[in-house]
Parts: sequence; structure tokens; C-alpha cells
Amino acid sequence: MKLFALLLATLTTTTLFAQPKDAFPLWPKDTPGALGADPVKDIPTLTPFFPAADKATGASVVICPGGGYGGLASHEGRDYALWLNAHGIAGFVLKYRLGSAGYRHPAMMNDVNRAVRYVRAHAGEWKLDAKRIGVMGSSAGGHLASTAVTHFDAGKPDAADMVERASSRPDLGILCYPVITMGANTHNGSKNNLLGKEPSPELVKLMSNELQVTRSTPPCFVWHTWEDKGVKIENAMEFAAALQRNNIPFDLHVYQKGPHGIGLGVKGWDPEKTPLSALHPWTHDLAVWLKVQGFAK
Repeated sequence: MKLFALLLATLTTTTLFAQPKDAFPLWPKDTPGALGADPVKDIPTLTPFFPAADKATGASVVICPGGGYGGLASHEGRDYALWLNAHGIAGFVLKYRLGSAGYRHPAMMNDVNRAVRYVRAHAGEWKLDAKRIGVMGSSAGGHLASTAVTHFDAGKPDAADMVERASSRPDLGILCYPVITMGANTHNGSKNNLLGKEPSPELVKLMSNELQVTRSTPPCFVWHTWEDKGVKIENAMEFAAALQRNNIPFDLHVYQKGPHGIGLGVKGWDPEKTPLSALHPWTHDLAVWLKVQGFAK
């Protein structure tokens, strides 16, 4: 009996704290608002990257790759997740629905909100802290991350789906050369893919996230480069100004060097071959900031 009890306890513990290794869908059955059932185009997923157990801080970040809301740049997903792992933080790369597949707002927002909820709802099982879940994005993915920190809710306590009971509010945001506005300084390709070619003025205002910052927006790390010719630097600066007006803590960094889409500065980064010290300076500043936020040691 004692041996059986020991085996049962071991099995229960293993099951309870089993961290997923492969990509999984955000909704177990039908995806709300799906235009079809294509696993690439219509089914949003999260791909998990967990740090080594002896380095883990318990913090996690949902990562939104860029691509103009028309594609997903792998170096702004996997590479970021591995960088976070090096600092003890779990990364979850979000495959969200895209304008190139016929989707428009609010599909993308629903995907990122669901992703944050999903990680929070399963935090206990995965040895994560439900109060240290961030969101990170680059370019159009930065817009999606800025959407997550400005368009969120507390969840539905009476929902049958345990995930929907959880809050979708991230505990911090990391915005890398982000698209922010849908106004004069927008990136037109991202805007068209997100909102369509003739969105209403009300929708343009709603998704211009520099106008949606409130005192409930979490702390943010925002960076851009002077050399960026893809997305106007005003996007980052206007968002930081909105954070300042609402008394939200933030770091704003503008680096002279670096083209749009630079990522870590080394595409296809292999942590075994290229040291952290060789990456773009924004990564070093972010590492310091994450320690201040209690996400890294």
C-alpha cells in the first residue's frame, strides 16, 4: 500500500506540474470568429519555451511577433523566447490570426487577450506566478502588445471555461519598435490588415493605443531606433507620452543604430554560439528593467 501511495503521489505531482512542450491551441474546440479550420490560418496557438528549472523565476511573457498583421516574423518570436529563458523567464510565442487570412479586428485582440488569460489560468500547473505575466511585441506585434496593455478585462467569474474566468491584463508590456497609432503616423500596411481599407473614425480612434492608455495600464518598456524607416519613431514617443500623462512607470529608449525589424540584432540567435553581450543594447537595458519589475533576478 505504501509503495502504491508513493507511486500515486509521484504521478499526481508529475501531472499537476507538467509543463507543455509543444504548441497548443488557445481554444480547445471551436475558435470564436474563425473563418475556417485551417491549422495555420484559423487556429491561434501558443508555443511554450520554459527556462531551466534552476534558473526559473516564475515570471512569463506572451510574445507577439511582428509582420504587419500579414505575417509572423520567427526571429521576433522564438529568438525572444530563448532570450527570456536565459534570464529565467518563460516565453509563450503567440500565433495570432492575420489580415492576410481575411481577419480583422477584434480577432487579433481576442487572441492576445486569450493568450494572457490562458497562461494565467494555468500558472499554478506550470509553476508560474499568475501576477507576473507580461506581453511583448515587435512592429505590428508591438501594436498587438500595446492593445493587450490598454484593452483588457478582469475576466468572467461565472464562465464555464476556466480560462475565461482569468484576467487578461498583463503585468507589464515590452514594445519593440512598435506600431501604436492608427492615425497620421501609422504604418499603413498594418492598419489596412488590422482594420480594413476604410475603417470608421471611431474604430481608428479605438485602436490608436496612445489614446487608450489609462491609470490601469501596466508598466512598459518601449524602444525604437532613429534609423528605423519602417515605422515612424513617433509611435513609441507618443505612447510613452501617454504613459507619462497617466503616471504609469516606463522606460523609453531611442537608439541611433538599427534598421526596422532588427530583433535581438542577431537573427536565428543561438545562445550556445553567440553570447548575450553581443546582442543589441536594448536587450541589456531590458534585462535591467525586468529586474526592477521583479521578473528577473
